[in-house]
Amino acid sequence: MIDILLVQPPIRDFYLTAKRTIPYGLASIAAGLNAAGFSVRILDALATRRSRTLKWPHELAYLRPYYDRSDRSPFALFHEYKHFGYSFDTIGQRVKAAQPFLVGISSLFTAYAAEAIHTAEVIKAHHPKCKIVVGGHHPTVLPEQVMASSAVDFVVRGEGEGSMPLLATALCNGADYAEIPGLVFRKSNGCLHVSKAAIMDNLQNYPLPATELLNRRFYGRNKKASTVIVASRGCPLKCTYCSMGATSPFRHRRRSVAAVISEIEKAVDQADTGFIDFEDENLSLDRTWFLELLAAIRKHFTGALPELRAMNGLLPSSLDAQVIAAMKAAGFRTLNLSLGTTATAQLKRFQRPDVRRTFERALDLACTHDLQAVGYIIVGAPFQKPSDSLKDLLYLAERRVLVGTSVFYPAPGSRDYAQCAAMGLLPEAFSCFRSSALPLSHTTTRKETVTLLRLSRIINFIKSLVDSGLKLPQPAPATAFITNPADRRAAGKQLLQFFFYDGIIRGVSPEGEVFEHKISLELSKKFLAGLKSIDIKGAIAGGGNDLAGNR
Repeated sequence: MIDILLVQPPIRDFYLTAKRTIPYGLASIAAGLNAAGFSVRILDALATRRSRTLKWPHELAYLRPYYDRSDRSPFALFHEYKHFGYSFDTIGQRVKAAQPFLVGISSLFTAYAAEAIHTAEVIKAHHPKCKIVVGGHHPTVLPEQVMASSAVDFVVRGEGEGSMPLLATALCNGADYAEIPGLVFRKSNGCLHVSKAAIMDNLQNYPLPATELLNRRFYGRNKKASTVIVASRGCPLKCTYCSMGATSPFRHRRRSVAAVISEIEKAVDQADTGFIDFEDENLSLDRTWFLELLAAIRKHFTGALPELRAMNGLLPSSLDAQVIAAMKAAGFRTLNLSLGTTATAQLKRFQRPDVRRTFERALDLACTHDLQAVGYIIVGAPFQKPSDSLKDLLYLAERRVLVGTSVFYPAPGSRDYAQCAAMGLLPEAFSCFRSSALPLSHTTTRKETVTLLRLSRIINFIKSLVDSGLKLPQPAPATAFITNPADRRAAGKQLLQFFFYDGIIRGVSPEGEVFEHKISLELSKKFLAGLKSIDIKGAIAGGGNDLAGNR
């Protein structure tokens, strides 16, 4: 038996990127609860290879024309809808066996809110005496929606590291909890008491996350453990699509370099950690602090540097020659660069700076230091033109960088969410608030959005051929079958021949049958025309000739 069980629920989607699901927030809350004298365990329902195929939800039926067949090609997107993680009943049984008096459930993303609420309902059915509290971004912004479930006793809005120990103590002592920061609960008259979001004023006042409670081997890479670090919270930028920027209640705060180093030391000492992802919204904004951090990492881990990444993306204007050299020396191997778009009007709508000049400088420096780079763009946003997104793809195609295309979804709490709500553009179901659901069909239609996604895959496949020094295939009419669909590269080269010939993007079934994907042929042919005026570069410095030499 334990006092408190913290649960990361399973999710249901077309895909899962396991390395992005390490429950760092639960580990941070667990540390505070441990410090307050409570016994805590984390039940991470995603730390398993288990998955099962589900029937598509009715609210996602509109996606069938775009994800209709299993595709073995390099241009494939999605096909099967799955439940990733433990079953709900397994979670209920484990909670019942542990007999906690308090269960905390993480609900970070609106698209998976239903799974979090169903987790609460199953837990309450198996262990009726426990109290259930739900926290994370979704309940912070939409607490009433979460509290609509009778299985949920409390919501903690905002940063729960301080609030959760206070709630646990109050429940143990039978004390009043109305003054606990961020707490939402039902009053005796049935109305909700909704507190302002809890915010940690001084990040130094909290213990290091209890990452020893996580299965970091499951999230490992190359036979070594992985971990997540959050060195700062919030962001001073005002991007309209983000709910964590300057317009949110969570101001930008940084931890001390010493505190971050202590957390990295703990991660390395407790497990053979080979990969660390900084999940900050904007890790490199404060140049002086970032350089101090990089120098401290290099000093402390000389000879045994784990690979470092910042997968949330880095602002190119914050990176110069000294910074990138220091990143390389500290263990970075890849630059994840946030470009957004190259379209001036769309940048203004996003309230983002034009970073093309510094983006290109960062790419040049990445080549100098033998770093790979990924450039991220957004497509499918309100008022965004597909022709502008096409120009973004071609811009990235002719630079030494992989293309990272992110489909816009309205994030609750962001300015764009409010705009979409005012215009009647919000999807009808929360499960549609995700990129894989192609949530909007405004100035960029869903057909155009999915075309841009597949064109991104085509660009990256061409880049892989260029990096390998392989010649690109000549255009050729499509055939009905491909002999060996299991050889993805060979199959991709054949499909590329067909694409160069008529602009139709095709896939190949496991049996080798060639079929056409539903795309905007007009947009695809404009892309082909654009290719003729540029030279596609590979993504790896020194990894082969550019396209001009391979035609």
